[in-house]
Amino acid sequence: MEQVRLLEAIIETAIDGIITIDKRGHIESLNPAALKLFGYALEEVKGHNIKMLMPEPDKSGHDGYLHRYQTTGEKRIIGKGREVRGLRKDGSTFPFRLAVSEVQYDDRIIYTGFIHDLSKEKEAEERLREYAAELEELVEERTKSLRKTVKALSEAKEEVSLSLEKEKELNQMKSRFVSMASHEFRTPLSSVQLSSSLIEKYAQPFNNKNITKHVGKIKNAVGNLTTILNDFLSLERLEAGIVEPAFDSFDLVKLSEEITEEMQMIAKQDQHIIYQHTGLESIVKLDQNLIRNCMINLISNSIKYSGENTFIEFNTEINDEQCIVTIKDNGIGIPELDQKHLFQPFFRANNTGNIPGTGLGLNIVLRYAKLMNGTLHFESVINKETTFKLSFNK
Repeated sequence: MEQVRLLEAIIETAIDGIITIDKRGHIESLNPAALKLFGYALEEVKGHNIKMLMPEPDKSGHDGYLHRYQTTGEKRIIGKGREVRGLRKDGSTFPFRLAVSEVQYDDRIIYTGFIHDLSKEKEAEERLREYAAELEELVEERTKSLRKTVKALSEAKEEVSLSLEKEKELNQMKSRFVSMASHEFRTPLSSVQLSSSLIEKYAQPFNNKNITKHVGKIKNAVGNLTTILNDFLSLERLEAGIVEPAFDSFDLVKLSEEITEEMQMIAKQDQHIIYQHTGLESIVKLDQNLIRNCMINLISNSIKYSGENTFIEFNTEINDEQCIVTIKDNGIGIPELDQKHLFQPFFRANNTGNIPGTGLGLNIVLRYAKLMNGTLHFESVINKETTFKLSFNK
């Protein structure tokens, strides 16, 4: 009796449905799980044929399956679990896995069906299929979008390549034009410069102040045009990337003294360039042509933007760590609002007035300094003084 009660308790509390039928296919019992799955009360199904719980086509074929097994022993239902569908009381169907066992009981045969509901698994499979379909559709859309993007990028790359090629050609044409223009202008300017010097020489016996005055104007104009040509040619070479510093050892003091003498010749009346060197060494390793250009450019600015009867301080220093070049003047200074734009190409401070210039000089000096791994700094007080300092690490 104890074993019977235990078996009944197991059947009553089983998660899966358990159904028993007789050899005619009539229902004898359903456990609570099976009743819940089909939506019936036990009295509604007990004694009825099991096919009432089956949808077509299993409903019509069930009696034939059972009869065939009883007469031939051919297992179409009985045996290992297979997937079938059940019919609920409300007419809906659901999938389940069915396993049927033949049981000898009190000199008679009954059949026990074990029902495992597959509804949740099927719903999960369906959601998975839907998700896979959505994912596949999304992948296809993204693939199409990616192909369009790749095509657009390829076309853009081709356009950029063509643009770069055209830009390269234009830069080459511009470079050739600047070089040609520089050469073509230099020849007549040299002739004008020579002719003005000869006029000045031949006019000396006449001691005519007007001739001296106008010859001076010619020389100044030629000098300004030469400076402009030099600036444009230097900028073009920098933009083309063909300026490569050639580091070599040379005497900085000797170079500075030569530049001082040269620049003193073009200084204004009673303008004096005072050169001084600090340090026991005089040899540095820089690009002599580039540092010469920087010095001349900065001293030229001091001459242009300072008045007559002024001093321009030109200092060099070589210590254990650095080589420093300083040019200081007492000219018009740089307005504070303009200082942040000072090194931009073609920029000129708003207080330069009619003083000639291209606005390229300081940009060129800065770029030359960087090519030599140096720095350029300045300080300026309007109408008082301006100091530029080039620094190079040893």
